[in-house]
Amino acid sequence: MVELRSLSAACAERLQNSVCLGCGARAFSVCDSLLPEDLARLDAIAERMSLAAGDVLAREDDPAVSVFNITSGAVRVYKLLPDGRRQITGFLFAGDFIGLAAGASYAFSAEAIEDTTLCRFRAVEYRALARHRPSLEAALLDRAMHELAAAQRQMLLLGRKTARERLASFLLTMIERDPVRPSADHVVRLPMTRSEIADYLGLTIETVSRELSKLKAAGVIHALSLHDIRIERPDRLQALAGGER
Repeated sequence: MVELRSLSAACAERLQNSVCLGCGARAFSVCDSLLPEDLARLDAIAERMSLAAGDVLAREDDPAVSVFNITSGAVRVYKLLPDGRRQITGFLFAGDFIGLAAGASYAFSAEAIEDTTLCRFRAVEYRALARHRPSLEAALLDRAMHELAAAQRQMLLLGRKTARERLASFLLTMIERDPVRPSADHVVRLPMTRSEIADYLGLTIETVSRELSKLKAAGVIHALSLHDIRIERPDRLQALAGGER
């Protein structure tokens, strides 16, 4: 069993220069539930990591020895079918936590889709801290509830919605999804590829491209760049997401 000890003099001194205190993603993550002195303990067990696009964070069925907190960038979480097809189950950004529901092994694979930074913690140490800090435990439970709600929305998306409804819903959920890099009003940043969007929505890349083109032609969206889209008619996009023709 991992035991939490009193804050040592060295650790208290480190608190003055804690990386956690200056982390730009802290306000959007479970770490924000901790008092400054507890952040020092968190800082002491954190390992900072930097990933490039395509770098692997976790592989499905590997031992779940670590949990992760994203501090910048973006990560795709996915599962592979036996025939090699990929189903992306989510895109995670700064403030998101990975490995919360992991058992003895990871039930997913996770890879960076752009330059990404994160904190890695030994799962046993992180859970020990959470057990002794009710505010952190409550924040983790709240995050788990949000993940469950997101999973239920994804089931509806894949099970009942048309291709246009899926894409419209996706664009709406991506607004302000990355709080560390806020965009202008009604601008959606999409760091993922069209292929990754297709694998998330259960569509082909051709269908995603075609539906995007239709939304552009109708004046609902406007492409600012390969990864930035401005929503010109948010009310219309909302109506399309809800099934209105």
